[in-house]
Amino acid sequence: MSVDIEVVQGASDDVVEAFGRLLPQLSASAEAVDAAALRRLVDWPGNRLLAARLDGEVVGVLTLVVFPLPTGIRAWIEDVVVDERARGHGVGAALTLEAIRLARADGARTVDLTSRSSREAANRLYERLGFRVRDSKVYRLSGGS
Repeated sequence: MSVDIEVVQGASDDVVEAFGRLLPQLSASAEAVDAAALRRLVDWPGNRLLAARLDGEVVGVLTLVVFPLPTGIRAWIEDVVVDERARGHGVGAALTLEAIRLARADGARTVDLTSRSSREAANRLYERLGFRVRDSKVYRLSGGS
């Protein structure tokens, strides 16, 4: 089986369906993504939504965000999820390597990502691909207050 990676250009029915199936595997609190929300993601400046297909079916997604800062162009990988049925077939690696390639082509000095410690296989993959754990704290402000 070969993994095909594409940059999502629109909100086709199969991509919308895939998000409905994949997002709950990533986060129990993630809200559903309909066609309009998917179009906003695809059209947002600096965003690239990547989809992985096995035998034509979308089995994984990744969001790459590239943005300029005073210290240089940076890239961030977010919301990587591979369908439970497709894990172990190189989907996560193919998505991540394509995101790195695109980020580097855009001139990104660094590519960052976060991963929960409970995602052991994903963390092994990221380290195998050259990512290193940074001694840093991630802060989050949630909600409207």
